[in-house]
Amino acid sequence: MKKTVLTFGLISGVIICVLMGGQLLIADKIGSGHSMLLGYTMMVASFLLIYFGIRSYRDTTLDGQISFGRAFACGILIALITTVFYVTVWEIVYFNFMPHFMDGYFAAQIQKVQSSGLDPATTAARVAAIQRSQQSYQNPLINMAYTFMEPMPVGLIVTLISAAILRRKGLVETTAAPAVINQKAGA
Repeated sequence: MKKTVLTFGLISGVIICVLMGGQLLIADKIGSGHSMLLGYTMMVASFLLIYFGIRSYRDTTLDGQISFGRAFACGILIALITTVFYVTVWEIVYFNFMPHFMDGYFAAQIQKVQSSGLDPATTAARVAAIQRSQQSYQNPLINMAYTFMEPMPVGLIVTLISAAILRRKGLVETTAAPAVINQKAGA
């Protein structure tokens, strides 16, 4: 499983990084709503390699048989490698080249709260919370945690679906069960 996980995880990781780089180049031109949609679309596209990785492992290493658990383990490891690539590239890009990238996001959140018509005390409390989040985002560990939580749920969903689709029990397991039942019935 190690070779399959590494191969497909590295390929998926490179794909997600290339797509993220392209998305960052056009993010200002397409707006935050479309940028988010594009971001999750690119995550799904790169995580499709989970399906192909599980299938490759099943067909080449396990003679066409794989349990849901083993397929899940293979897929989640590919997802983890891909997510680590994503987080690593984001940390490098954000802290070295785009340290003010999220300022627009936080400013839009503050503006949304201020124009929501809430009472002044509630508005001030929510704005203060957003500003605290903005400050904490500058901490690399917190930044990494937030960034990790972007693609990992997508990878988990793709892994669950792929494992469910690709699981296949072997003929040995299905033919052994009736023999055991017949022995118990005759005893």
